[in-house]
Amino acid sequence: MGERQRVVVIGGGFAGFTAVRTLSRIAKGAVEIVLINPTDYFLYLPLLPEVAAGILDARKVAVPLAGDYPGVRYLLATADSVDIEARRVKCTDAEGNHRELGYDRLVVAVGSVNKLLPVPGVAEYAHGFRSIVEALYLRDHLIRQVELADASDDPEERAARCTFVVVGAGYTGTEVAAQGQLLTNALRRHRPRLRDQPMRWILADIAPRILPELDERLSRSAYRTLSERGMEILTETSVAEATAEGVKLSDGEFVPTKSLIWCVGVRPDPMVESLGLPTVKGRLRVDEYLRVPGHPEIFACGDAAAVPDLTRPGEYTAMTAQHASRQGRRAARNIAASYGHGRLRPYKHSDLGFVVDLGGTGAAANPLGVPLSGMAAKVVTRGYHLLSIPSNRARIAGSWLLDLLTPRQTVQLDVVRGTAVPLKHTTPQAPHAPHAPDGEASKADTPRKAGASAKAGDP
Repeated sequence: MGERQRVVVIGGGFAGFTAVRTLSRIAKGAVEIVLINPTDYFLYLPLLPEVAAGILDARKVAVPLAGDYPGVRYLLATADSVDIEARRVKCTDAEGNHRELGYDRLVVAVGSVNKLLPVPGVAEYAHGFRSIVEALYLRDHLIRQVELADASDDPEERAARCTFVVVGAGYTGTEVAAQGQLLTNALRRHRPRLRDQPMRWILADIAPRILPELDERLSRSAYRTLSERGMEILTETSVAEATAEGVKLSDGEFVPTKSLIWCVGVRPDPMVESLGLPTVKGRLRVDEYLRVPGHPEIFACGDAAAVPDLTRPGEYTAMTAQHASRQGRRAARNIAASYGHGRLRPYKHSDLGFVVDLGGTGAAANPLGVPLSGMAAKVVTRGYHLLSIPSNRARIAGSWLLDLLTPRQTVQLDVVRGTAVPLKHTTPQAPHAPHAPDGEASKADTPRKAGASAKAGDP
């Protein structure tokens, strides 16, 4: 590849992590690869609902970025801006120090962030679900609500604490609701005073059906599975307002609750717009080779990039982990081609299907277009995740086995306070947010106020 140059990759998600690993294998140290990421791990998002449910330990879905990859250097930092003319990236490390570094090739793979809608109270009172800290907080929050309900003699307070509203019935929202319901049901079994207290779970979405991305038959199968468990599924319904007392739905119903879980969707990281380059609905415009027009030294992939879908002319690829991983691989190979190693090739990929884990023995999947449900779908779903995650396979499989054979551990660790996980729309993770000071009351059992106390698998 000639003299040693520097390739900077911004973002260590599905696209960035795959691009770094692929380019490292091709270059074998011939180029310096710098990965800028605010955490020292790649987060396998599809298994995050199982972390919130207490099935998996958080470390099992966090794959260390450091590994045996020649020529790769990891920078624990957040990219702030890019000087495109000077070819320099400005970033801030985990301790607030500012630094700059130049690049010869740049890969923009910053991913996506929470999508907030202009609904009063949502930013103040909802819990997001995009990071490990949010999953850990949600697990503690669910356990705490049941424990506080058990301690209360007020029927109205009990009912509010045992009511949980999930907004967004896509992959993430559906899996969070499914796993969360099973967790709270397990908690109730160990509390005789709550034996007759319903654990009310509401899954709401503005779409006409849940899992609208799936085949309609699979959507109906998932609906049936969740409904039989007692979950209330409200389609063509959203949140009109969130307050400290509960949630007002768009159909006019007011639901007293302490738990509003926001899984409406994602949008490209705002950093993309700050680059000053052409975008499409917030995504960086690229050609079929994943290059930014007019800047052949800049590549973009994953949720941050508007990649032409060559299988559907005139459209762009969906924001899924499936496309992000494959685009990261293609970007790496095209960067290698720009140095004379291999040939420049366009990105072209058709969806291989999707998998949704509904907890217990429930799942829905359509691998290669074949619709599956029940145990068959469960086997495919877990098999896919084991094949897709880069490491920790034995640990994950062992945890699944233990969950089948032993009672789930249902204790709150209180390691993440409410102040650490405000519902943000500017960053997907809050790895360095401070805990509340010692002695401060936990906000996990009450809604968070802004400024004060403050996704899905696809094969």
